[in-house]
Amino acid sequence: MARILLAEDDEAVRSFVKRALELDSHEVVAAEDGAAAAEVLAREKAGFDLMLSDIKMPVMDGIALALVAARDHPAMPILLMTGFADQRERASGLEALIHDVITKPFSLAEIRRAVSDAILGINRENRRLYA
Repeated sequence: MARILLAEDDEAVRSFVKRALELDSHEVVAAEDGAAAAEVLAREKAGFDLMLSDIKMPVMDGIALALVAARDHPAMPILLMTGFADQRERASGLEALIHDVITKPFSLAEIRRAVSDAILGINRENRRLYA
């Protein structure tokens, strides 16, 4: 299936999302923050079919990571996740760069569908948009 870069600082969420995506036979490379994910993006020659990142992380947040990823890999879809309304609002100016912002908490089915939609380029009318 797809090769996915996952950036999430919360170990429990990172493990949950990684396992959820592996259920769909995706290859998931996980990073514990945005800076580590940016290093993976720069180092990996095979590239990724999708980047999924938390917004609020130490060292480099998901907004900064999305800007780097979009600059260096403009064809790669980007999904952001957040549990904070103020962070969701910060992403509202990035509509041209990101596919969607997923609100935490989410179910196994929700994250799997959001990732599938992003990979396939599907924009659902009922998807949760910015604020």
